[in-house]
Amino acid sequence: MSDGDRSGIAPDGVAIADLDNNALIIRLHFTINHLSRWLTPIHDHTRLIRTVRRGEPSVKELLLDLRDEELRVFPKLHLISVRTLPDLDKQPDPRRAPDEEEHDREALPIEVMAEFRRLRQSTCSLLRSLPDTAWARLGISRREHDWTIRALAERLARHDLDVLAEMDAALDRVGAREGIATASRAHLDELLRLAPGGTRR
Repeated sequence: MSDGDRSGIAPDGVAIADLDNNALIIRLHFTINHLSRWLTPIHDHTRLIRTVRRGEPSVKELLLDLRDEELRVFPKLHLISVRTLPDLDKQPDPRRAPDEEEHDREALPIEVMAEFRRLRQSTCSLLRSLPDTAWARLGISRREHDWTIRALAERLARHDLDVLAEMDAALDRVGAREGIATASRAHLDELLRLAPGGTRR
């Protein structure tokens, strides 16, 4: 999915760009909560690995998408937070090595979710440690475009919305929610109402 495909408008009608920094951090953290609510009660992992129709991503593939985006974005966030005008193009290639790809093929969905949780907690800890003025710090990239910390945090939040919406639909399609508690069957629009929606002035 390209950045241009993302409207940044959540199902609750709140635009990502309108959230204040604290609300944006909470929105990023809540993604972990949503995944745990949805996936922890599901014990039949085959439903999370398979798809109903060819060409549709499985729940596990969507988890890998979340984790891989975090692997791309977190190093940029960290570098901008510790250096002045860093060259983001000098960062190591984020692509997975063959042994890592093999691990991904063998890993259970719950293991991928745990990897993503650890990464996202690091992201949220970094963002919480920064004063609001630091969110405008800039990193330079000729391969993509220049990034601020705020823009990278918004990128993650938009990506979360897209992937969670796909996962919500995928869980319904494969019948993974059958027989689990009502609270764990809540859809994304319901869950987003639980997150604070403080907006920028």
